[in-house]
Amino acid sequence: MPAKIPITDNHMHIDLRARGLEAVKDFKNSGGTHIILVTKPSWSLGITVKKPEDYLKVFDETIEIASKIRELGVGAFPVLGVHPAEISRLTEYMDLQKATEIMKTGLELASGYVEKGLAVGIKSGRPHYPVSMEVWEASNEIMEYAFSLGKEQDCAVQLHTESVGEPELQDIAERARKTGIKMYKVVKHYSPPLVKTCEELGLFPGVISAKGAIEQALEEGTRFMMETDYIDDPDRPGAVLGPKTIPRRTTKLMETYGEEPFWIIHKENPEKVYEVEIDI
Repeated sequence: MPAKIPITDNHMHIDLRARGLEAVKDFKNSGGTHIILVTKPSWSLGITVKKPEDYLKVFDETIEIASKIRELGVGAFPVLGVHPAEISRLTEYMDLQKATEIMKTGLELASGYVEKGLAVGIKSGRPHYPVSMEVWEASNEIMEYAFSLGKEQDCAVQLHTESVGEPELQDIAERARKTGIKMYKVVKHYSPPLVKTCEELGLFPGVISAKGAIEQALEEGTRFMMETDYIDDPDRPGAVLGPKTIPRRTTKLMETYGEEPFWIIHKENPEKVYEVEIDI
């Protein structure tokens, strides 16, 4: 069915070892038009990182997948970076300081792709599971470094973090603000529908489009994007949410809310945050 309005998924992974382009076809056939394509963690691609350059394989693969997605007639905008959980993997076989340096250099390499116009943002964050104080501090240092690179490139930084409420969002916002990055370019991936809180702090939420979440978000405005965090993992089919979710949910919600809010959510917001053009 041809799209009447743009429908953008703010956070999707596509893996050619898994469903790959078939998942993209599902997205497109349900009405999806644009994907913010986020790098998968290195280990999920079978890469053991020993030096920062090992991340280039991950980045190059993401760029290649984006071009295959575009061949199917779907817009694809890569966001490249270093998954915050990498810190736990790396410290299994190196000390924390070395792991921190490798991750920071990995983010520098990712920002090089943004500079060349090959990617629209950087991915960073901090672990979503309990870690030691040392690892937490190192992770915050890495995340703040990502913000400073985002400021340098004037690009978005997508964050994978712990579950957040207002206090955690406030902490993230304070860390971002001191680097001078434009606050609306700090994207909280997997965000709860705390649209007003994010707006007050300047952060931009990518609301995970679970049942009821978008209705809740719309009660607080249209300053958010929708995402599935589709992982495209052969061992976890359909996780976190399937590729058809956002097109289907948007189409259904338009019956109640009309088209207008979704032009903002799927076109104006990503255009502003990522400085891209979203056309159909």
